[in-house]
Formats: sequence, C-alpha cells, structure tokens
Amino acid sequence: MADPQTLVDDYGHYIDGRWVDADTGRYDVVNPATEQVMASAPNASVDLVGKAVEAARNAFDSGVWSQAAPAERADCIQQLSAALLAHAEEIYAVAQAEWGCTANERIIHVEGPAFMVGNAAGLAREPAEAPLDAWGASGKTLLRYEPLGVVSILTPWNFPHTLNAMKVGAALAAGNTIVLKPSPLTPLAALVLARLIDEETDIPPGVVNVVTPDSVAASAALTQDPRVDMVSFTGSSAVGRAVMAAAAPTMKRVLLECGGKSAAILTDDVEVTDELLSRLLFECCTLHAGQACILNSRLLLPASLHDDVVGRLAELARGAVVGDPTDASVTVGPLISAEHLDRVEGFVNRAISDGATVVTGGRRPKELPTGFYFEPTILTDATPSCAIAQEEVFGPVLTVLRYRDDDEAVAIANNSQYGLGGAVWAGDVDRAVAIARRIRTGQISINGTIAGDAPFGGFGQSGIGREGGVLGLRSYMEPKVIGVPA
Repeated sequence: MADPQTLVDDYGHYIDGRWVDADTGRYDVVNPATEQVMASAPNASVDLVGKAVEAARNAFDSGVWSQAAPAERADCIQQLSAALLAHAEEIYAVAQAEWGCTANERIIHVEGPAFMVGNAAGLAREPAEAPLDAWGASGKTLLRYEPLGVVSILTPWNFPHTLNAMKVGAALAAGNTIVLKPSPLTPLAALVLARLIDEETDIPPGVVNVVTPDSVAASAALTQDPRVDMVSFTGSSAVGRAVMAAAAPTMKRVLLECGGKSAAILTDDVEVTDELLSRLLFECCTLHAGQACILNSRLLLPASLHDDVVGRLAELARGAVVGDPTDASVTVGPLISAEHLDRVEGFVNRAISDGATVVTGGRRPKELPTGFYFEPTILTDATPSCAIAQEEVFGPVLTVLRYRDDDEAVAIANNSQYGLGGAVWAGDVDRAVAIARRIRTGQISINGTIAGDAPFGGFGQSGIGREGGVLGLRSYMEPKVIGVPA
C-alpha cells in the first residue's frame, strides 16, 4: 500500500491543466491537533486568480466539455470517483491532519465524497431536453437545460473534501467549467482533488482550476469577474450576503448554503433509549467537534423528559474521548484554529453571563494543553431568544430548551433567522410529521430517518438554492424553452 501521507505536499496552483507556482509567496498549513505546520500552500494575486478564470472561460467557450457527449462527461467524472476511492487511505491521512477528522466521522469526510462524485457521474447522463406540456402552445414546446458557463466554487474549512467533491461533481455533470477556491485553513483538500483530476482522469485542461489565495481581494475577484457566470458558496451567512452583493452587478447566478441553528424536538411519548441519546449527542453536539452547519444544536424537551434526558446526555458527553484524531479511540477532534477556539469559548462565557447553566463541559481540556480542543458542552436554563440559542456557535455546544406543548415547540424551532435542518423524535409518527410540516426548514428527519439523494439547502439566512439530486444538478444549469412548429 502507498504511504498514506503521500498526498500531503507543497503544491502549486492548478491552472489550465498545469501546476503553477505561487506569485505572492506561500503560507503555512497548520495541523489543528498538534499546532504544527504540516505543509505550505501557494498564495495567489488577483491577477493569477484572473488567469484561472481565463482558463475556465476558454475551456467553456471551446465546447471541449460543455458540448461533449453526456456519456463522455460521465465517464470522466466516474474516473474521479474511482480515484477518490482508490486513494481513500491517503485522503484520510490528509483529513486527520488538516481538519481533524476522527475515525467515527471518516465515511462523511472520505468515502462519502467519492460516492457523491459517482452519483454526479450518473446525473451527467440525465436528459437535458424533453417535451413540455405547455398550455396554449401552437406547436411542440421543448424544455432544455444548458450549463451556466464558468462556476466559481468557494468552500469552507469544516468539510472541505466533502464540499469540494460535491460541488465540483455537480458542476461538471451539468457541463460547466470551474475555478475552485478553498478556505486558506484547508487548502490541501482542494489541491489533492486537483492532483487526482490531473493524474487519474481524462477531464480536459482548463475545465477544473484550483487556486488557494488567502486574501479577501483575491477571493472577491471570483465573485466579481464578469467572465464568471455563477458562484457556488458554502460558509457563514454573513459571507454569503457579501457574495450575493458582489455578484449582483453582473447578475451572476448564486447558490448559497449558509449557517444553521437547527432544532431537535423530543415529544413526550418518545421512548428515550440509549441509542437515541447517542445519536442526539453526535447529531446535536459532537459531530466534527460541532463544526457543522447541519447540527441540531438546539434540543427541545418537554418538562416530563427534561431532567432525565439532560442527565443521561451529560453522562455520555463526559465519556466522549477528546484528542488527536490519529488515535482511533478519539471521538471528538480539535476545532480548526486558535481563533475559532477563542470564539467558541466566548459564546459559552456569554451564555453563562446571560443566565445559562453549564451542565457539563464549557472549557478547554486541562489535559490537552496543545491543540485547539474544547469539551463537549451542554447548557440549560437559556431562553429561546438569547444569543446561545440564536447564533451559530460552530463548536461542540448543545443548548437545551424546555417547551410546554407542540405549538410552543414549533414556535421555538421557528424562532431563528436560519432554517437548514432539524429533527423530530416521537412515538406517534403522524404527530411527528405534523410537527415537521410546520417547521420552516430545508430538511428534517423523523425518528432519525435520513433523506437519500435529495435536495439540500435552507430557508431564510441558511441560503438560496439546493444541492443534491436532479434539482441540485439543475441549480448549475439554465433552462431554455424552444417552440417548435407542429
């Protein structure tokens, strides 16, 4: 087997099928578990980012990808899926070192992205044109979907490989060309993807370009350049709004997947099993150390269950193993940076000042002086409108709120600027579905049922548009209607 570290390297930018040296120096990539520099990444000026856009523009306009047969595109994307699976161990090593992936999260960060790209290969074969039953048509009406053009993809640091693969796969399946810019905290994930595209697929030069600038100006160029047709962004709602504003003058299409403050509701008739509690802790608090927008970071409990559930959850949280993700026994890895650790700690301290009670956690582990770690934390006695119940913490912090009846549970769940996810756990499934239908959110599970290849996105400040499935594919395409004489 190949050395699992072989994909950790000091890469250049990937532009027009070639590796290009940095034109403004390099910056360090830090392992959040050890605080040690693990590699360096190439910085890029606005001019160099513009060259990546030019390469993508030329590749699109040439038709080498957009006009290729669907089967040809599908085969190339499937090559990428196969490469991601073949190099799973090496990618896992990068995931552990660059963004703190633990063993219990591996499938989300490693194998899952390969399957997403494989699914995109299938979507590439979706018919792009079909007759439309249009009222009042004098002849035949065709509805056709065409690629948008050049897509700039901006991804965050929490699930970098997953989001890079998902977005690149869908954009390629639709026939677009791409400039991918990852977070400067996790640039290697994108450069690894570029390396596998370069070495193990027949995707033509210029179709996928990867640049890793760390400046706001260079990043903003990808939202402002008139040669870019669409911006696909995942990250905070604040940055998402800035992306929208920057894209507005040229009316770029935008796909935004932003923050969340989702609620999990337990009804008074649910059986509270140990399995349920384990899922709640993982899906509400400890998944990737709480650094996931989809976390149900508010837990809504009726009075009859409150004390028992909180006590049992706190015991589970105390048993979580926090530490370096290269240790297979670790279940909660580090936060991404020292700055983010300070931010999470600040949220908890503010919650305490606002009257919340720390049931467990609430601090940096004393036994881990090195690394950006924070204990799984459970808070009670907060009000639904206080900051800890309203703002996205992005750390292993669960806020427990009481409710009186189903109406109040729905009201509390909807008392948020966000609307990304959620869950209802109940003995009566019909009751749970009725509650779910009233919650303003993009996706919600009943008794842990996870939707399959379905559209993913949110209401309100959680974003615009959907990713996943055929609807997600169409987000990267423009509809065209053709009237044909009878």
